[in-house]
Amino acid sequence: MKLGRPIYIRSILFDILLYVLLVVMGLLLLPCTLSRKWTYRAIRTYCALVLWLLEVLCKIRTEVRGDVPHAEVLICAKHHSFLDILILSRYLPQAKFIMKRELRYIPIFGQYALRMGSTPVARGRRGRAMKEMVAHVEEKGGSGGQLVIYPQGTRVAPGARLPYKIGAGVLYERLGIPCVPVATNAGVFWGRRKWWRRPGTAVVEFLEPIPPGLPMKEFMEQIESVVEGASDALMREAGFDPGAVSRPRR
Repeated sequence: MKLGRPIYIRSILFDILLYVLLVVMGLLLLPCTLSRKWTYRAIRTYCALVLWLLEVLCKIRTEVRGDVPHAEVLICAKHHSFLDILILSRYLPQAKFIMKRELRYIPIFGQYALRMGSTPVARGRRGRAMKEMVAHVEEKGGSGGQLVIYPQGTRVAPGARLPYKIGAGVLYERLGIPCVPVATNAGVFWGRRKWWRRPGTAVVEFLEPIPPGLPMKEFMEQIESVVEGASDALMREAGFDPGAVSRPRR
């Protein structure tokens, strides 16, 4: 679909408001970070407002399918863009993320992310990063909430195939809690490193939970098959053929 000039103008306006709101609301609501309960309320308020602006300006509706988990679970999610983060943060009652360590130093954003209980990870250090991640998560054990990890470790463009990393399996094995797979087609409308926003309906779908106790190899195979299959189906529903994009070599 060819995008017209109004789409680009609306996308630029949306991006400006996205960051202006982040600064203004982030500073005004900073006292909320003294309480984790109020931190979540502040974050959900910001996300709800941004998603409303996204619909009004860019004609992108957001839809959540499946049962949103309220108990303590591990969430293994497909990650296309900042949009799927906004949706998860808006609808999960106590979301906390495995995130790049660099993000903790971003003013305002980092403060809220850490107050949520998110775990910063130094990518590229492999074994040491894995140990630090597990230690931080276990240190926060018992705090409940929904721990979100992106098994591919980064944003992935629609149709691209990147391997699933073992970190999700390690957390699944160590935490001993159910895992909820999450699929999305968000990247079709809000692309990775793209500044335009394509109109349509962006979906985040919570799939059937995987009970604890599976062997790690079986878990990793199941989570990849389920998340990739459901995400591909959502992308096709949105009019995008995930098989039409060339795959990077592993």
